Amino acid sequence: MAQKTAEKWKMKKWLEVYSPKVFGESSIGEIPADEEEKAIGRIIEVNMSWLTHKPEHSFLSVGLRVIEAKNNAAHTELEFMEQMFSYTHSLVRRHSGVIYTMNRFTDKEGKPVVVKLIAISFSKLATPKKSEIRKRLGDYCKQYVLERTKDDIIKGVMDNSLQAGARESIKNITRMSKLEVRKLEF
Repeated sequence: MAQKTAEKWKMKKWLEVYSPKVFGESSIGEIPADEEEKAIGRIIEVNMSWLTHKPEHSFLSVGLRVIEAKNNAAHTELEFMEQMFSYTHSLVRRHSGVIYTMNRFTDKEGKPVVVKLIAISFSKLATPKKSEIRKRLGDYCKQYVLERTKDDIIKGVMDNSLQAGARESIKNITRMSKLEVRKLEF
Protein backbone atom coordinates (compact mmCIF):
# COMPACT_ATOMS: atom_id res chain seq x y z
CA MET A 1 0.00 0.00 0.00
CA ALA A 2 2.76 2.45 0.92
CA GLN A 3 4.59 1.63 -2.28
CA LYS A 4 1.57 2.55 -4.42
CA THR A 5 1.25 5.87 -2.61
CA ALA A 6 4.92 6.61 -3.16
CA GLU A 7 4.59 5.78 -6.84
CA LYS A 8 1.62 8.18 -7.19
CA TRP A 9 3.62 10.92 -5.54
CA LYS A 10 6.58 10.38 -7.88
CA MET A 11 4.30 10.72 -10.91
CA LYS A 12 3.20 14.22 -9.90
CA LYS A 13 4.76 17.21 -11.58
CA TRP A 14 5.45 20.53 -9.95
CA LEU A 15 3.73 23.64 -11.29
CA GLU A 16 5.27 27.09 -10.78
CA VAL A 17 2.67 29.41 -9.19
CA TYR A 18 2.54 33.06 -10.31
CA SER A 19 0.86 35.94 -8.47
CA PRO A 20 -1.91 38.06 -10.09
CA LYS A 21 -1.11 41.04 -12.35
CA VAL A 22 -1.79 43.52 -9.53
CA PHE A 23 1.21 42.01 -7.69
CA GLY A 24 3.48 41.87 -10.76
CA GLU A 25 2.99 38.23 -11.82
CA SER A 26 6.04 37.08 -9.86
CA SER A 27 6.76 33.48 -8.92
CA ILE A 28 5.58 32.63 -5.39
CA GLY A 29 6.25 28.90 -5.18
CA GLU A 30 5.33 25.50 -6.56
CA ILE A 31 2.42 23.09 -6.15
CA PRO A 32 2.23 19.39 -7.07
CA ALA A 33 -0.39 17.96 -9.44
CA ASP A 34 -0.56 14.80 -11.51
CA GLU A 35 -2.56 16.69 -14.17
CA GLU A 36 -2.45 20.43 -14.73
CA GLU A 37 -6.27 20.67 -14.85
CA LYS A 38 -6.49 19.35 -11.27
CA ALA A 39 -4.59 22.38 -9.99
CA ILE A 40 -7.32 24.75 -11.18
CA GLY A 41 -9.44 25.96 -8.29
CA ARG A 42 -6.86 25.41 -5.56
CA ILE A 43 -6.36 28.25 -3.11
CA ILE A 44 -2.83 29.10 -2.02
CA GLU A 45 -2.56 31.24 1.10
CA VAL A 46 0.53 33.45 1.35
CA ASN A 47 1.68 36.42 3.37
CA MET A 48 1.16 39.77 1.61
CA SER A 49 4.71 40.89 2.39
CA TRP A 50 6.00 38.05 0.16
CA LEU A 51 4.17 39.65 -2.77
CA THR A 52 4.82 43.34 -2.09
CA HIS A 53 8.20 43.07 -0.31
CA LYS A 54 6.97 45.62 2.26
CA PRO A 55 7.20 44.79 5.98
CA GLU A 56 4.07 46.82 6.79
CA HIS A 57 2.04 44.18 4.92
CA SER A 58 3.29 41.32 7.09
CA PHE A 59 -0.02 41.13 9.01
CA LEU A 60 -2.04 40.58 5.84
CA SER A 61 -2.77 37.10 4.56
CA VAL A 62 -3.80 36.63 0.93
CA GLY A 63 -5.69 33.75 -0.68
CA LEU A 64 -4.84 33.20 -4.34
CA ARG A 65 -7.03 30.89 -6.47
CA VAL A 66 -5.45 29.06 -9.42
CA ILE A 67 -7.46 30.02 -12.52
CA GLU A 68 -5.22 28.70 -15.30
CA ALA A 69 -2.60 25.95 -15.45
CA LYS A 70 -0.57 25.12 -18.55
CA ASN A 71 3.07 24.56 -19.53
CA ASN A 72 4.03 23.82 -15.89
CA ALA A 73 2.80 27.27 -14.82
CA ALA A 74 -0.21 28.11 -12.64
CA HIS A 75 -1.67 31.61 -12.82
CA THR A 76 -3.76 32.98 -9.96
CA GLU A 77 -6.28 35.65 -9.02
CA LEU A 78 -7.00 37.17 -5.62
CA GLU A 79 -9.76 35.38 -3.72
CA PHE A 80 -9.48 37.13 -0.35
CA MET A 81 -7.26 39.43 1.71
CA GLU A 82 -7.41 39.14 5.50
CA GLN A 83 -5.75 40.68 8.56
CA MET A 84 -4.24 38.07 10.84
CA PHE A 85 -6.24 37.52 14.04
CA SER A 86 -3.17 38.14 16.19
CA TYR A 87 -2.88 41.64 14.72
CA THR A 88 -6.54 42.64 15.11
CA HIS A 89 -6.58 41.13 18.60
CA SER A 90 -3.57 43.26 19.59
CA LEU A 91 -5.34 46.48 18.53
CA VAL A 92 -8.18 46.18 21.04
CA ARG A 93 -7.42 47.62 24.49
CA ARG A 94 -9.37 47.80 27.71
CA HIS A 95 -11.89 50.68 27.86
CA SER A 96 -11.91 51.11 24.09
CA GLY A 97 -14.85 50.73 21.75
CA VAL A 98 -14.77 48.17 18.94
CA ILE A 99 -17.01 48.27 15.88
CA TYR A 100 -17.14 45.48 13.32
CA THR A 101 -18.81 46.05 9.95
CA MET A 102 -19.58 43.65 7.12
CA ASN A 103 -21.06 44.87 3.84
CA ARG A 104 -21.67 43.26 0.45
CA PHE A 105 -21.31 45.39 -2.66
CA THR A 106 -20.71 45.08 -6.39
CA ASP A 107 -17.70 46.75 -7.96
CA LYS A 108 -17.53 48.81 -11.15
CA GLU A 109 -17.48 45.62 -13.26
CA GLY A 110 -20.54 44.17 -11.47
CA LYS A 111 -18.60 41.54 -9.49
CA PRO A 112 -19.47 40.92 -5.82
CA VAL A 113 -17.16 42.30 -3.11
CA VAL A 114 -17.42 41.79 0.66
CA VAL A 115 -15.73 44.44 2.82
CA LYS A 116 -15.26 43.79 6.54
CA LEU A 117 -13.87 46.63 8.65
CA ILE A 118 -12.80 46.95 12.27
CA ALA A 119 -12.83 50.38 13.91
CA ILE A 120 -11.37 50.97 17.37
CA SER A 121 -12.08 54.12 19.35
CA PHE A 122 -10.12 55.59 22.25
CA SER A 123 -13.08 55.23 24.64
CA LYS A 124 -16.29 53.25 25.04
CA LEU A 125 -19.10 54.27 22.70
CA ALA A 126 -22.85 54.42 23.17
CA THR A 127 -24.98 52.23 20.92
CA PRO A 128 -26.43 55.13 18.85
CA LYS A 129 -22.89 56.33 18.05
CA LYS A 130 -21.87 52.82 17.04
CA SER A 131 -24.91 52.58 14.74
CA GLU A 132 -24.10 55.93 13.14
CA ILE A 133 -20.46 54.89 12.61
CA ARG A 134 -21.54 51.59 11.00
CA LYS A 135 -23.96 53.44 8.70
CA ARG A 136 -21.36 56.00 7.59
CA LEU A 137 -18.68 53.34 7.05
CA GLY A 138 -21.14 51.31 4.96
CA ASP A 139 -22.09 54.33 2.87
CA TYR A 140 -18.45 55.29 2.30
CA CYS A 141 -17.41 51.74 1.35
CA LYS A 142 -20.36 51.39 -1.02
CA GLN A 143 -19.39 54.56 -2.86
CA TYR A 144 -15.69 53.56 -2.87
CA VAL A 145 -16.33 50.07 -4.27
CA LEU A 146 -18.91 51.16 -6.88
CA GLU A 147 -16.41 53.54 -8.49
CA ARG A 148 -13.48 51.09 -8.70
CA THR A 149 -12.44 47.81 -10.28
CA LYS A 150 -11.12 44.85 -8.31
CA ASP A 151 -7.47 45.82 -8.88
CA ASP A 152 -8.13 49.41 -7.80
CA ILE A 153 -9.80 48.22 -4.58
CA ILE A 154 -6.81 45.98 -3.80
CA LYS A 155 -4.40 48.86 -4.42
CA GLY A 156 -6.56 51.10 -2.22
CA VAL A 157 -6.28 48.67 0.69
CA MET A 158 -2.53 48.25 0.19
CA ASP A 159 -1.81 52.00 0.13
CA ASN A 160 -4.35 52.72 2.94
CA SER A 161 -6.45 55.11 0.85
CA LEU A 162 -9.65 53.13 1.60
CA GLN A 163 -8.92 53.19 5.34
CA ALA A 164 -8.00 56.90 5.32
CA GLY A 165 -11.23 57.84 3.51
CA ALA A 166 -13.31 55.72 5.88
CA ARG A 167 -11.63 57.36 8.87
CA GLU A 168 -12.33 60.77 7.35
CA SER A 169 -16.04 59.91 6.92
CA ILE A 170 -16.51 59.32 10.67
CA LYS A 171 -14.09 61.86 12.14
CA ASN A 172 -16.84 64.23 13.36
CA ILE A 173 -18.51 61.46 15.42
CA THR A 174 -15.52 60.37 17.50
CA ARG A 175 -11.75 59.94 17.32
CA MET A 176 -10.61 56.51 16.23
CA SER A 177 -7.35 54.99 17.33
CA LYS A 178 -7.35 52.53 14.43
CA LEU A 179 -9.46 51.63 11.42
CA GLU A 180 -8.45 48.59 9.37
CA VAL A 181 -9.85 46.38 6.64
CA ARG A 182 -10.31 43.11 8.48
CA LYS A 183 -11.19 41.09 5.39
CA LEU A 184 -11.81 41.67 1.71
CA GLU A 185 -13.50 38.91 -0.31
CA PHE A 186 -14.07 38.66 -4.06
